[in-house]
Amino acid sequence: MNLFKPNLYRQIYKKIKTADTIIIARHVGPDPDALGSSLGLKQIIVDNFPNKKVYVIGSPAAKFKYIGELDKLPENINNPLLIVTDTPDHKRVDGLDPRKIKNSIKIDHHPYVETMCQLEWIDDKSSSASQMVLELAFKTNLKISKAAAEKLYIGLIADTNRFMYSYTNAKTFAIVSKLLEETNIDITKIYNELYLRPYKEIKFQGYMAQNYQITETKVGYIIINAETLKEHNVDAATPGNLINSFNHIDEILIWVTATEDKELGSYRISIRSRGPIINEVAANHGGGGHIYASGTRLKTKEEIMDLIKDLENVSKQYIEKVSNDVNNN
Repeated sequence: MNLFKPNLYRQIYKKIKTADTIIIARHVGPDPDALGSSLGLKQIIVDNFPNKKVYVIGSPAAKFKYIGELDKLPENINNPLLIVTDTPDHKRVDGLDPRKIKNSIKIDHHPYVETMCQLEWIDDKSSSASQMVLELAFKTNLKISKAAAEKLYIGLIADTNRFMYSYTNAKTFAIVSKLLEETNIDITKIYNELYLRPYKEIKFQGYMAQNYQITETKVGYIIINAETLKEHNVDAATPGNLINSFNHIDEILIWVTATEDKELGSYRISIRSRGPIINEVAANHGGGGHIYASGTRLKTKEEIMDLIKDLENVSKQYIEKVSNDVNNN
């Protein structure tokens, strides 16, 4: 889906230009694209309109602190413009309810879930929200500084895993080419920051590899309790951050990490796929996301196993379809 009208670039630009105060929000549990798109957009706005007050809100993510600092929202802000990036529905917006703010914009690359902003640009064919922010800047001649370019490049390469995923397309490469040509950012430095990990995470990745359960229908899953996290000196976000490390295992088509988060009294569920479409299953279990990368939160191990069963069905159907296609050809 690409909910885009030809003059939408100009409409978004006009709203940004006429607003005195702008709040930028993104989804809870931020990844590099959520942070890169929101912080990169703020940098573009303050570079081009230095007199505007711009605040990027949401809970901090210590692991990605190098992308940029978040802001504390002052009280009694009058008639702000809200821009929500990388978030499909109001329940996942971190820090506020977008439906309560009159003047609002959504810039998102997830499949459509709901209308929550006054003006919405949704392109689920785009590699990332960061790519969409870059596209907006290039189409409206907004200046992109080196600082903004670094943040947005981080978001883009993280969501494409260095251009490996199917969301990468010709437009992605064209936008990145233009960005590198105009800003001359140091991509080696960016890769080092994004992929550098403490040794304890590498050891924990080994623990995950040893303890994945693999079903007959090529679904791999691991349930990690809080005691295991404590034993390995890692936090509840770590398994989800490591999930893309298991992308090329022949015996697995769908893989899941379920990590106990005692602070929130639930399990963080990250789901990835190398073929079967998984976002509808995630949605049926209270979550959502992309067709090959989704997530949710569940309360019990029984709920987790129900999710696994549904993913097994999807994987089985996919395997049968691939087998039939081969036989018919």
